[in-house]
Amino acid sequence: MGVTPGEDAYSIPFLARLLHSLPHLNVTFHQVNNSFDPQSPVYLESLGILGSIPAAWLILTLLVLLIYLLTRCCDRKPRPSRSISALKVSLAIVSVLCCAAIGLGLYGNDDLHNGVVRLLEEGRQVDVLVSKIRNQTEAIERQLRVQASSQLVQLRDIFDEPVSNMTLYKQASVYLERTISNNTMAANAAADIRQPLIGLDLMPKIHVGEKVEAVRWPLTMAVLSILLILCVILLVGVARHSRCALIAFSVCGLLAVIASYLMASVYLASSVALGDLCIAPDKFIEDQASTELSKEILRYYTSCERARANPFTQRLREAKTTIENMRANLNSLKQPAIFLFPKKQLDTKFSSLKNEVNLADTSVTILTTAVDCRALHAHYLRGSRALCNVGLLGLTMMLVSAILAGLLLTALVWVDSHTWIYIRKRKDYHQVNETDPYLPPPQASQAIAARTLQRSQGSSYPPDTPPPSYTSALMHNRTHASAPFPHEADLLLDGCDMRPSEHHRGAAHMSHLRGHTLGRLPSHHHEPALSGPNNGKYATLSKQCKTLESSDFY
Repeated sequence: MGVTPGEDAYSIPFLARLLHSLPHLNVTFHQVNNSFDPQSPVYLESLGILGSIPAAWLILTLLVLLIYLLTRCCDRKPRPSRSISALKVSLAIVSVLCCAAIGLGLYGNDDLHNGVVRLLEEGRQVDVLVSKIRNQTEAIERQLRVQASSQLVQLRDIFDEPVSNMTLYKQASVYLERTISNNTMAANAAADIRQPLIGLDLMPKIHVGEKVEAVRWPLTMAVLSILLILCVILLVGVARHSRCALIAFSVCGLLAVIASYLMASVYLASSVALGDLCIAPDKFIEDQASTELSKEILRYYTSCERARANPFTQRLREAKTTIENMRANLNSLKQPAIFLFPKKQLDTKFSSLKNEVNLADTSVTILTTAVDCRALHAHYLRGSRALCNVGLLGLTMMLVSAILAGLLLTALVWVDSHTWIYIRKRKDYHQVNETDPYLPPPQASQAIAARTLQRSQGSSYPPDTPPPSYTSALMHNRTHASAPFPHEADLLLDGCDMRPSEHHRGAAHMSHLRGHTLGRLPSHHHEPALSGPNNGKYATLSKQCKTLESSDFY
C-alpha cells in the first residue's frame, strides 16, 4: 500500500531549482538558510533584499530620465523642422514589443490564477477527507459510548437482582464485564484516531487564500490592461501625428515605469519564495503540525511510502479486535442471562446490542479505507503540481513581463520625449495652394490684370506687346500716377472712340454729359476740387465704349 516512483511521485520543477539557487543574503551580505520559512525574520530579510534589486534599478532609471528631461527642458535652441519618420517607426516597433511583454504578463497571471484555484480546490478535497475521518470516528464513538454503553448499563442493573444459580451468575458476570471493557476500549481507539486530526482544519486557510486571490487576480489584470491602453494611446498618437497624445504618454509613461518595476520587485521575492517552497513542500506541511504524532501522520500522507506504516493502523486494529471480542462476549452472555432472568425479555436488548456492535464494526471498516494514504496523497500531488508547475511558471512569466515592460517603457519615454518636440502645433487657417484646380491658372490671372490696367489707364504699350505681369503693370501705374491728370472726358473715352481728334475733342463735352448714367451730373457752379482722378465723381463708361465680354476676363 504505497506509491510507485514515476507518475505518482512529486518531482521538483526546474524553475524551482533555478530560483532556489539564487543567493539568499542578509543585510551584511552573508549567506543564510534558503529553506522556506515564512516565520523566520532572517529568511524574510533575504527575500526583501532580493526584491530590492528591481527597486534599485528603478531609482537609477528615474535618475537618468530626470537628467535627460532636464537637459531637454533647459535646451532653448530653435529646433529646425526635420523628418521624424525614424523616431515614429521606432516608437511603433517598441510599443508593439511592449504590448507583447504585457500580454505575456496577462498570460502568466492567468496561469498563476489557475494554479492557485486548483491548489485551493485540492486543499478543499483534503479537508473533506479529513472531516470524513473525523466524522467516522465520532460515529463509532457515539455508537459505543452512547447507544451500546446505555444498554450495557441497563443489563448490569438487571444482573444486580438476586438469582438462584450463583455459579452461572458469576460466569455471566465475567462475560458482561468483558463486553463493557471491550466497548470502552473500542471507543477509546476511535477517539485516539480522531484526536490528532482535530487540529488539521484547512478551511480557514483556504478561505483566506480565496479572498486574497479574488483581489489579486482582477487587480493585476486591471494594472496590466492600463499599461496596454497606454501603449495603444502611443500607437494612435504616432499614427495621427498627435503632439498631445505623445506629451500625455511622456507623463503617464513615467508612472507606468514605476508600476512595472514595483511589480517586478514583488514578483521576484514571491517567485524565489515559491521556488523555495516547491523544493520541499512536504517539509513545510509537516512543520505546520503541532505534535510529533501529527507530524508523523502528515509525513505518511505526503510521502505514502510502502515502508512507512500507517500511524492509525495500531488503533484501527485495536478497535477492530475489541469489537470482535465484544461480539463474541455478547454471544457467550446471551444464553446464561436469559436463563437467569427469564422474565426480563433480554432477547430484545441483546438484539439491539448486536446491531450497535455491527454498526460500529462497519464504521471501523469504512474508517480503515478512509485513512489509507492513497486518496489523500493523490490530492496532495495534484495540488503541489498545480502550484509548483503551473503557478510557478505563471509567476515567473509575470516577473519576466514586468522586467521587460519596465525596460521597454523606459525606452518609449525616452524616444517619445525626443519626438514630440519636433511636432509643431496645427495652424488655425488653411493655406490654399496656388495651383488649386478651382482657381484660374497664374498666366490667366496676369493677362486679366494687364487688360484691366490698360483700359483704366490708357494703352501705353504697343499693340503687339504681350501682356505685362501684375508686378510690372503695378510699377507702371505708380510711375504715371505723378503726371497731371487729363480731362475727365478723355479719361472716360480714351481707348474707346477711334474717330479723328478734332471731332473727338468737339464732342467730348457732350459725350461726357450723355455718358453719365450712373453717377452725378457735373455742377454748373465751381466747387473745390476733390482729390482723386475723377474729382470726387463716379467714373462710368460712355455709350461709345466697347462692350466688355466674358472673354476679356477669362
